[in-house]
Amino acid sequence: MEGVGGGDSASAATLDQWRQFSRLFQFYLDKTTPHAVYRWIGTGALVFLYALRVYYVQGFYIVSYGLGIYILNLLIGFLSPLVDPELEPSDGPLLPTKGSDEFKPFIRRLPEFKFWYAITKAFIISFLMTFFSMFDVPVFWPILLCYWFVLFGLTMKRQIMHMIKYRYVPFNIGKQKYGGKKSSAGSSSSSGSRAD
Repeated sequence: MEGVGGGDSASAATLDQWRQFSRLFQFYLDKTTPHAVYRWIGTGALVFLYALRVYYVQGFYIVSYGLGIYILNLLIGFLSPLVDPELEPSDGPLLPTKGSDEFKPFIRRLPEFKFWYAITKAFIISFLMTFFSMFDVPVFWPILLCYWFVLFGLTMKRQIMHMIKYRYVPFNIGKQKYGGKKSSAGSSSSSGSRAD
């Protein structure tokens, strides 16, 4: 009976350590949220390390292909609206379909932070997979690369046609500035100062 109780305390201690690690990880992950440029620079460095590893080993092309398909899937979610007007009408915010419609902000199906986090996790997992030879399946990589480009082209064509049809741009270009009539305002203020 004592052995069972000792096992419970050891597993409880391990569970408590895991919870502490999870909280600490989430704390630092939350601190990176406002620093988008630095997050993407770090992910770019990770992508470079992964590409260097695959080039150095001359293998793991099937892992890279799976990674590419996963990133393409994430990109579709990143470029798509939360509510697709083609599939489901809703009472929430919709994309304007006519010029006279009220402006509704573009809300992504996959927010930027989750997009970044998923891509970063995918590259870390793929990088770790390159250290295990069971994932190095021999394939003719040029065919996989051509097939991926065909999938990318067809998917992006469909996505761009959807953007054109429903008139939305999934990127924040910034607040538009309107110039107005500067010459008439400048001439009236200068004529007013001469009268004084």
